[in-house]
Amino acid sequence: MDATPVWLSLKTTVTATAITFVLGILAARWRLGARGHWVGFVDALLLLPLALPPTVIGLALLVFFGRNSPVGQMLSDFGVDVIFSWQATVITAVVASFPLMYQSSYAAFQQIDGELLDVGRLYGMGEWQLLWHIMLALAWPGILVGTILSFVRALGEFGATLMLAGSIPGRTQTIPLAIFFHVESGEFYQAGLLSLVTLMISVIVLFVVRLPQSAKVPLRR
Repeated sequence: MDATPVWLSLKTTVTATAITFVLGILAARWRLGARGHWVGFVDALLLLPLALPPTVIGLALLVFFGRNSPVGQMLSDFGVDVIFSWQATVITAVVASFPLMYQSSYAAFQQIDGELLDVGRLYGMGEWQLLWHIMLALAWPGILVGTILSFVRALGEFGATLMLAGSIPGRTQTIPLAIFFHVESGEFYQAGLLSLVTLMISVIVLFVVRLPQSAKVPLRR
């Protein structure tokens, strides 16, 4: 079995999860304090990738980063071509997994007692200090769930990646793409091995996350 799609998927997924982690938390913090009729519209836009088919997301990204678009032309002037590159796999994974991180973080932030934040402000803490020293400390279970969901979603991203990054072996062919083309070619053994690897990665991630809770000593009555 060619292990290249495995390493490429892991590199893409870890990078995308790290980016989504930061963006999701910042967006959730903004949403917590945002007010106005336009906030609901922005919130809907941030969650839109959850409702759209992956092919529609891929088409939108293809148009956005295409050479005929302002963004594509600007990147081309700097010698950067996103389409059919490894960076494209990261972009599609971030777009697909961002809503999960954002929604989980926002839900976790909503559970924090607002009076605690007011006390922090009373003692001279700025908004960034409140975020990193109080909010993240109290909301970490929800943020952890969002991170796991984002990781798994990024690992399994297929449709948008195929449209924006293509399936170039050794460059953009992640595990889901490799499985698809192995099945198309009748190579079911290779597809099965890659599917097994994906299953093992997911199980390991879930096991590591649940390990601290499993290690807790149950209270005796």
